Amino acid sequence: MSYVSEVSSDEAPTVLIVDNNQMSIMRLREVFKKRGFATQVCEDGDLAVDEYIKLDPELVVMSLDIPSLDGHLAALEMREHGGDSRILFIAPNRLRELAVHATYSAGAVGWLAKPVSQAQLDEIWDQVLGPIPEAPGLEDLDELYPEDRIKPQPDEIQLPPIDELPPLEPLPALAELPAIEPEVVEVARPKKRGKKLLLLLVLIGLGAGIAYQQGYLDSLL
Repeated sequence: MSYVSEVSSDEAPTVLIVDNNQMSIMRLREVFKKRGFATQVCEDGDLAVDEYIKLDPELVVMSLDIPSLDGHLAALEMREHGGDSRILFIAPNRLRELAVHATYSAGAVGWLAKPVSQAQLDEIWDQVLGPIPEAPGLEDLDELYPEDRIKPQPDEIQLPPIDELPPLEPLPALAELPAIEPEVVEVARPKKRGKKLLLLLVLIGLGAGIAYQQGYLDSLL
């Protein structure tokens, strides 16, 4: 996450504030706003290095205890890239020893204890604007941050060629299912009552016809 302050004059110097403590960020923005700086804020070390390369700020104020890449290593990455930016570390008093070591190793112009006040910055301002020290820690950067610890970005991940991929294993054969015999269901046929009734009616009709003809013949005789 990064954002720029409302100071946007082309002539205003830029300070890159690297911290993930919101109260500290607000305090630092106010302190440097009074000195006419435009502020760019980053909350992790990896992003800070990218922003440093893009902005080339006049000053970097960096916390040592930040996520992704700690402030000491991020500062060494910045110094390795080059430029004339000054680096000022900030750290709580419990990290005083680490702050002193990081200041010397990364060639920072100094360090301030959190929470940073305007009076603290005024006290060392001449030192901040002074010569940029050498960074002896660059000689040990490979040991502090070996290449195998650097995680590639998503667009940098290289997939192996297709011909180097292992062959796909055949799928296991499915177990044969037992044969199922069809079940024969006998359906009872309805009785043919209609045909028998029709035959009975025909016979009755024939008998009546014969009887009628016999009576007619007897009357003629």
